[in-house]
Amino acid sequence: MSAGSPAPAKVVLRPKRARPLFAGHPWAFAQSIARIEGSPEPGDEVSVHSHEGAFVARGLFNPASAIRVRLYRWDDSALDDAFWADRLREAVRLRRDVLKLDAENTAYRLVFSEGDALSGLTVDRYGPVLVALFSSLALHRRRDAILDALREATGASAILARPDRAVAKEEGLDVGDVRIVGEIPEGLTVVENGLSYRVDVLQGQKTGFYCDQRDNRRAVARYCEGKRVLDLFSFTGGFALNAAKQGAASVLAVDSSAPALATARENARLNGIENVAFEQGDVPKVLERLHAAGERFDVVVCDPPKYAGHARDLPAALGAYARLNRAVVGVLAPGGVLATCSCSGHVERPTFRDVLANVAELSRRPVQILEQRGQGADHPVAVACPETDYLKCLIARVG
Repeated sequence: MSAGSPAPAKVVLRPKRARPLFAGHPWAFAQSIARIEGSPEPGDEVSVHSHEGAFVARGLFNPASAIRVRLYRWDDSALDDAFWADRLREAVRLRRDVLKLDAENTAYRLVFSEGDALSGLTVDRYGPVLVALFSSLALHRRRDAILDALREATGASAILARPDRAVAKEEGLDVGDVRIVGEIPEGLTVVENGLSYRVDVLQGQKTGFYCDQRDNRRAVARYCEGKRVLDLFSFTGGFALNAAKQGAASVLAVDSSAPALATARENARLNGIENVAFEQGDVPKVLERLHAAGERFDVVVCDPPKYAGHARDLPAALGAYARLNRAVVGVLAPGGVLATCSCSGHVERPTFRDVLANVAELSRRPVQILEQRGQGADHPVAVACPETDYLKCLIARVG
C-alpha cells in the first residue's frame, strides 16, 4: 500500500471460499462474501481476505453485480493507473513478441479479459483501430486511463470504447455510453489468413469480427479442396471464404442476418472469390429444406451463436445443440466432414463430445473425431479460470 493512501474497504469471504481465489481465480461472487468492513462505493478498490483474515487479493467492487469483486493483483498494492498500463503492455507484448500475430494478420484479440488478468475488458485490434468492450462497471469508470494506456502501448490511431451489451444491465452499465478516440476510417479492412475482410466496428456484432475462429477457419479449409461445402451461421463469411480459397468446388453460406451477408458478399468480392453462394434464412428451416430436396454436402461447418449464457440455460442449450447437429448430419454426405462449434463457456468439452456421441447414436452413423480444437492463442486460457476455455470446435468424419 502506498504511503499516505487510505486503506481500501475489506471484503471478508465465507469459510472455505478463498481457495480458488488464492489460486488466481478472478471472481468473488456475492454469495461467497461473509461481510464487508467499510463502505465501498460502486467501482471502488477493495481488499479481499479469507474468513480467517489472510490477505487474498486486491480487486474492484460492484454491489450490483453477481461478480461482487473482480480480482486483479495478488499483492497488497494499489490498482493505480501505472498498474493498468503495465498489465496492458504485457498483453500487447504477448501478441507482438511471442505470438507474432502482426506478421500475418491485422485482426486479432489484443486483450482477452480474464485470460490476460484484466477481468471485464476485451480489446480487439483491427489494423489501426482498437475496439474496447467493457463488461465491468468498475473498469468502465477507469476508461480514460485505460484508453490512454492502450494508445500509448499500441500506437492505435483510433479506439472505439463501449459497454458490452450482453452484460450491461447486470453490471449497471449504460449501453449508450460510447466513446470514440481519434477517427475511425470508412471501409475498414483487415487481413486474416491471407484474406481481406470489411469490419463494421460501429454496427457489427460484438466488436465487429470473430477473431477466435482464425486458426479453426484455416484448419477446416484443409478438408475442403474439391468439395461441396455448407457454412452455417456464416456471419461475414470467415469459414466460407477460407474454404473457397482452399479450392472448394462450391460453397453455400447461410445466415439469418441480412447485414452480415451483405458484408460477406463484399468480402467475397474483395478477394475475387466467385464460387460462394449466400442465403439468408433461419438455419434449422434451411436445413429442413435442403434435406427434403436431397441436397448433400461433403463438408458442413456449424458455428451457432451462444446457446448457454448462464448455467441455468445449459439443459436447453444441450437440447438445441443436439437437434441442430442431428439436422446437420442429415445433409452431410457419407464419409463427409463435420466441423461443429460451441462458443458457450458453460458447455464443457466432454459434454460437447457427448452431444456428438448422442447424434451419432440417434442417426445411426459412425463418427470419428479428427481434431479437437479451441480458440486461437490470442485468447489465452488462464488455468486458474477454466471459464476462459470457452470455444469448442470438433472436426469429425461422419460415416
